Amino acid sequence: MLGRDVLAELAAAAARDARTEVAGLGRADLDITDPDAVRTAVAGADVVVNCAAWTDVDGAETAEEAATAVNGTGVRVLAGACAAAGARLLHVSTDYVLPGTATRPCPESAATGPVNAYGRGKLAGERAVAELLPRDGYVVRTAWLYGEHGANFVATMLELAALRDTLDVVDDQHGQPTWSRALATRLVELGRAALEGRAPAGVYHGTAGGRTTWYGLARETYRLSGLDPERIRATTSAAFVRPAARPAFSVLGHDRWAEAGLAPPADWREQLAEALRTPAFGGLAARAREAGGSGRPTV
Repeated sequence: MLGRDVLAELAAAAARDARTEVAGLGRADLDITDPDAVRTAVAGADVVVNCAAWTDVDGAETAEEAATAVNGTGVRVLAGACAAAGARLLHVSTDYVLPGTATRPCPESAATGPVNAYGRGKLAGERAVAELLPRDGYVVRTAWLYGEHGANFVATMLELAALRDTLDVVDDQHGQPTWSRALATRLVELGRAALEGRAPAGVYHGTAGGRTTWYGLARETYRLSGLDPERIRATTSAAFVRPAARPAFSVLGHDRWAEAGLAPPADWREQLAEALRTPAFGGLAARAREAGGSGRPTV
């Protein structure tokens, strides 16, 4: 989801500046746990953006070694290759490295404390970047990501709107829904700032501004899509027990963007409204409106 948006943003940047060259490698092209292959892949690069990750949070609980091989060991391999090549690394991480017990937005300097296997693996990746690239490593934590490519909460809510009259959605987890395209744009901006020496290395929080719950996100998705938000009913996390624990509070602060000369991220409502105007989400919303909440899908 994020990788494809990043490539699209980089392609647009390359179209504006003939000096910019872009290469994207998928899973079939590169195993980031293979040191020789990674060294070859990053040779000659000025900036590397790592969107590779094990993202199955629940699956990591029973396959922590495999998840950490990608999210931790693989990132160490990549950071080492970037250090050898003199390349800057932008590594995408997660709010799950934090304990989720705060009551106000967590600054980039907040103490870490993962509550699940996925978070532990991602924290290992963050530490590798900090250790091997103290001046050229950038960790960008994101959360509650949705976008055109791949499964995500916003798309699921719109798909279910054509099938069910009402939906029960969790209202006791707090976070910042973040549009993958907006994050991709921010990553490209940060990469440019890093190349120009304007962005200090370290941790940045790449989530949208503001805060809400999954319940709030579902209602706003319906409202902006011309659907009745009263069809969304609030429930608690206890009603949806998952193998991996989730942080209850994933609201992140964005103070470090000013150090890179960049404005703070847009509010989550603004990002959502723009995302819902794209053809992919617009088509899902149109089908939901045609179904009319009858519980019967349209053909």
